[in-house]
Amino acid sequence: MNKDQEHNFIQLLEEHQNIIHKVCRLYTNDYDAHNDLFQEITIQLWKAYPKFRGDAKFSTWMYRIGLNTAITLYRKSKRTITTQNFDAVQFRIKAEEYDDTEEQQLKLLYSAVKQLNDIEKALVFLYLEDKNYKEISETMGISEVNARVKMNRVKTKLKTILNP
Repeated sequence: MNKDQEHNFIQLLEEHQNIIHKVCRLYTNDYDAHNDLFQEITIQLWKAYPKFRGDAKFSTWMYRIGLNTAITLYRKSKRTITTQNFDAVQFRIKAEEYDDTEEQQLKLLYSAVKQLNDIEKALVFLYLEDKNYKEISETMGISEVNARVKMNRVKTKLKTILNP
């Protein structure tokens, strides 16, 4: 990779690194696992960047690489050991005026999403990122109709999980 490509990659990665953090949060339970997955996704992006043709937006391509990497590692980890939930050991000093309603809703949402299979997680993630079905289908490599059908099934499943 030449210096210009290297510079462009680093600039784009810095601009869109929150995408990787969101994927990591979805597929990991603790700080160390999050950092490991972030590093692995970054490595995979670096390796694949010379083949990036620009047919899709960089962010869409980044989602695809990130999700595929996370799903691959997630499937491998299911064959090994499970990690302790980071939230169980996390300490926080509460301010008197602190309202944790939004945080609790996010935890509830993440808890529900973590009960989905890896493909469903990716769908929900992209949907929550306000990606339209065309972008979701391109990122996941499925048809737009299939993305809509799968998302409707996931919404029903999430309602069942959140409102038993």
